[in-house]
Amino acid sequence: MQIKLDFRSKMPIYVQIIDQIKHLIASGVLEPDVQLPTIREMAADLDVNFTTVARAYRLLDEEGLISTQHGRGTYILPLPVDQTASEFRRDDLERLTRYFLNETARLGYGPEEVAEIVKDTLYLWETEGTPPAEHAD
Repeated sequence: MQIKLDFRSKMPIYVQIIDQIKHLIASGVLEPDVQLPTIREMAADLDVNFTTVARAYRLLDEEGLISTQHGRGTYILPLPVDQTASEFRRDDLERLTRYFLNETARLGYGPEEVAEIVKDTLYLWETEGTPPAEHAD
């Protein structure tokens, strides 16, 4: 499982962990019954405090996305019955979009500037068939 943290971001580390685990679930990388690393293992892997990972796991547990079973480990749960995989995937994309727009606003970009760049980048993606990251300067 690949989680990358941005220690310079204003987004708290535990939120970054939650968002990335949700993304891994939405994208199908983490499926139901897959065991997550222990809190201690993940904290060591990410070089963060144990309580940061514990908080992320606790909140994911409260959302019904994971289950921690003492002595057995922490596992991904099936999506709630009222949410399909496509709805969860859409929620993930909306969360990423809100984050992106909040960051652009924080940096002082206006809606018109952002829309122009997004439109141009999407056009390249559609016409060339390659993800936008491959167009980075």
